[in-house]
Amino acid sequence: MIGVIEDGLEQFGRFAGFSCEVLLSMPGALIRRPGETLKQFERVAWGGLPIAAAAGASVGLVTWLQARRLLLTYGEEARLPSVLAAAVLVETGPVLAGLLVAGRMGAGLAAELGSMTMTEEVDAREVLGAPTIPSLVAPRALACLIALPLLTIMLDASALLGGLAAELAGGTLSAEAYRARALDFLKLSNVVPATAKTAAFGLIVALIGCWTGLHADRSTEAVGHAATRGVVRSMLAVFAANVVLVPALQAFTAAIGWRG
Repeated sequence: MIGVIEDGLEQFGRFAGFSCEVLLSMPGALIRRPGETLKQFERVAWGGLPIAAAAGASVGLVTWLQARRLLLTYGEEARLPSVLAAAVLVETGPVLAGLLVAGRMGAGLAAELGSMTMTEEVDAREVLGAPTIPSLVAPRALACLIALPLLTIMLDASALLGGLAAELAGGTLSAEAYRARALDFLKLSNVVPATAKTAAFGLIVALIGCWTGLHADRSTEAVGHAATRGVVRSMLAVFAANVVLVPALQAFTAAIGWRG
């Protein structure tokens, strides 16, 4: 048991060192490898756009159906847009976007870098003077960090539009009334931190996916296992990061007196 704990702590220490090195390499990746960074950004953002839009519309529609049923019981149907907007923009949208990217990129990065490790491409790049972290990991981490907040905004907008479509089809509020009531409970101090925290989600997903792929065994079966581990670890990390970031951001906004 003690040996397992020691091994886990050793692995965590190595991952922490790996993460620090990636963070230090990210500014250089933006300057020296803008093409690779843009390519990876397009992969994350453009590739994740359809599923983010579809997931957002689905969440908006289902939340409208469920919330309307409850609010009708108490004669509070007019509050439906504000309840839906608060639920989606503050928590559901950011976490769902993080999980969607964890599912796509946690597996994709682990499988991609695992394959490169298996075929000794990573070793070849090192020999040719292209270190792994600055050339492979940093552009991917930077792309995920930038793309995830944008995907979150897309998902949130799709959810609100899905709720609006459902309201126009089966509710009593007009589009103008829906728009006016949607922001009753929300302030920028609620929405901006909730969206900004997804940048941390993107960074964590990229770090875990790349770390898992680079440390996979050199076999075809190991690449498949790395992809699975990348997804599971990334999703668990998103949940854990959310638990830490929410109270931290709330404390920060309270400390600076941001209430607008």
